[in-house]
Amino acid sequence: MDNREAREILRRHLDAYRRRTYAQLIELIGDPHTCELTAPSGKSYQIEVEALWDDQPEGNVRVMGSIDDGGWRAFVPLTESFIMACDGSLVGE
Repeated sequence: MDNREAREILRRHLDAYRRRTYAQLIELIGDPHTCELTAPSGKSYQIEVEALWDDQPEGNVRVMGSIDDGGWRAFVPLTESFIMACDGSLVGE
């Protein structure tokens, strides 16, 4: 797996989630989303995105994304996450 390519694909995929509202993100809690994307190189990657309460219900929402190519990396996928506060701001960004 090309880690640089995979990380860029995951980052772009999570950007769409960063643009969502807090209310839209909490609707995703408990309902992981998966998709398969093909990179410009022709390599296929599987992405999973999951939203969960970061600390306590009705608090910050953590959105975690992982990516792998179906090989050994599926056991240790690359991951990236962000946290959105109740007011819609991104924590630490």
